[in-house]
Amino acid sequence: MVSNGTDSFLDDLERVIQVRTSVAVSLEQMADTINQAEVSGDSTSGKLSLERDINDMRVASKNLRTGVFRLMVLGDMKRGKSTFLNALIGEKILPSDVNPCTAVLTILRYGAEKKVTVHFDNGKPSQVMNFDTFKHKYTIDPAEAKKLEQENKQAFPGVSHAIVEYPLPLLEKGIEIVDSPGLNDTEARNELSLGYINNCHAILFVLRASQPCTLGERRYLENYIKGRGLSVFFLINAWDQVKEALIDPDDEDELHEAEERLRKVFQANLAEYCIVDGQNIYEERVFEISSIQALRKRLKNPQADLNGTGFPQFMGALNTFLTRERAVAELRQVRTLARQAANHTKESIELRLPLLEKGVEELRARINSVEPEFAKLTGIHDEFQQEILKTRDTQAHNISDSFRSYVLNLGNTFETDFLRYQPDLNIFDFLSSGKREAFNAALQKAFEQYITDKFAAWSLTAERDINTAFTQLGRSAAKYGDSYNQITNQITEKLTGGVKVNTSTSPEEDGSPGWAKWAMGLLSLSRGNLAGFAMAGAGFDWKNILLNYFTVLGVGGLISAVTGIFLGPIGFAMLGLGVGFLQADQARKELVKTAKKELVKYLPQLAQEQSKTVYDAVKECFDAYEREVSKRINEDITSRMSELDNLLKQKQTREIDNEAEMKRLKKLEEDVFNQVNTIESAFNNLLEYYS
Repeated sequence: MVSNGTDSFLDDLERVIQVRTSVAVSLEQMADTINQAEVSGDSTSGKLSLERDINDMRVASKNLRTGVFRLMVLGDMKRGKSTFLNALIGEKILPSDVNPCTAVLTILRYGAEKKVTVHFDNGKPSQVMNFDTFKHKYTIDPAEAKKLEQENKQAFPGVSHAIVEYPLPLLEKGIEIVDSPGLNDTEARNELSLGYINNCHAILFVLRASQPCTLGERRYLENYIKGRGLSVFFLINAWDQVKEALIDPDDEDELHEAEERLRKVFQANLAEYCIVDGQNIYEERVFEISSIQALRKRLKNPQADLNGTGFPQFMGALNTFLTRERAVAELRQVRTLARQAANHTKESIELRLPLLEKGVEELRARINSVEPEFAKLTGIHDEFQQEILKTRDTQAHNISDSFRSYVLNLGNTFETDFLRYQPDLNIFDFLSSGKREAFNAALQKAFEQYITDKFAAWSLTAERDINTAFTQLGRSAAKYGDSYNQITNQITEKLTGGVKVNTSTSPEEDGSPGWAKWAMGLLSLSRGNLAGFAMAGAGFDWKNILLNYFTVLGVGGLISAVTGIFLGPIGFAMLGLGVGFLQADQARKELVKTAKKELVKYLPQLAQEQSKTVYDAVKECFDAYEREVSKRINEDITSRMSELDNLLKQKQTREIDNEAEMKRLKKLEEDVFNQVNTIESAFNNLLEYYS
């Protein structure tokens, strides 16, 4: 049997697409069914005020149709990222000789025709070109790339990213691949770490067997991956070269010893990134692969047996993760949404039916009798709103203070921290006017790396604090939701004269009102994106709100300001040393001392100015949450009141055919639950297939 891991992956992706499409159609049909009933209500007993349910289902349906599984490929220079991607895809699409320091981020997605669109960040219109033109125009000689790196210059300034469209089966099944620049490019690293990474379902981190876990890779993992709840697959590329590097490649014992030594090194450095919910899943996340062997085989035969390259094992694990874990989690949330809409519809109908026979005056009296209960619902809104705002103020204050203290403390640890960032140049090159520019550029890049890494380390603590705060607000939402349900039940009993409305949910279903489900993170309403936001895809991306602020802070506020402040004084200090006056080691110490002296001068101003940015960023996270929660609670209260007002208005203006209306509403309930059953069936069939 042919084994390359791709066929089963494509089959499972196709199955997921079919289920998502089926569920999307049923959701849209549910929305249409309820909407048509609302239109009919204008000429019968009045609308049931189900606009929120209709809108949420339409959004979720659209997301299911357009959603993709987004994979980001990360890795340092010369790790074989492009070769790996070409092997994964099965065609030599990406040029393997592009040096990563070009910093052109490439997004590979499906397109009926082969084309590339290059996007710019300087206001210049995007350019569409064929693939050969793209490779020719944006590929540079490695030697030239190295020179640009030393001079801290970009190969293609103004280029934001490129979108490559290609008619490939893997891409057609809903996979989108983001190919990043090398990790040693400071600007690109900062942007990618704070932006694209959080919006991907999985990170494919490419390492190389011959260079096990370099300082740069370990630093990147520690600062940008560790503790952020990301799903990372580690691909140790060129594993076949372990054998080739032996004195006697045919010595099995020597090969085994060499491989075991390497495995211990990688496990020592990667194990902590493979703990999920307290479980060690190292075997499901770390793979020894040979991309070049896999690519050679697939270019000759797309269905080639890839055993021995590590690809079948990796593809199997990726398949399980995306189609059996992430897709099922997404569909489970959509099923929750469908059940909620159906239960809300049933609740409205069962409230409406007993009221159809009431006269205008009796109906008005009953509506007036529940005004105190509606006031209590508003009170719950006010209480929860105040808790959110109080949490907002506390977190904004504490986190901005934390940032201020962190910045002020940088001087105390600078001499130790900066050791691993110092430029790999002869420090006396600065004394040569011909080499001074290169030295300055190297020093600036080293300092940029230091600042971005220190900022990333701090931002992780801020994210944890914010995540903890939102987790607590989620618990409060559940508590307020329970109180809200008790009051709405009282409203129903008062209106119907004691008749209880049956809106029971399944044993596995949370019975909270819709707004509480959103606040707790139980509904997927945003972009069909399962990137792992703390709110579980609830349509609330607080990390991206932070990004909008922190990108400015991390790049503009810290790097450009501080670097420009102290490079000048450092230069004067170096000039004052005199040729041959000090040994290189002592000169480096003088450089660090001078850098620290200038840094400490600026830190109080920096801490004061940028802590305001931090305060505003955190505040906006909670403000955005409060706005949506308040909107949803108010909409729910208004819809419940409107539902009663609609019936009263209709009774005042026309004679209602109660029998026909009961038949219409019962038909609506039946149709809606039939559509929910279709969704349940599609979801359960997927679960059964994977069980």
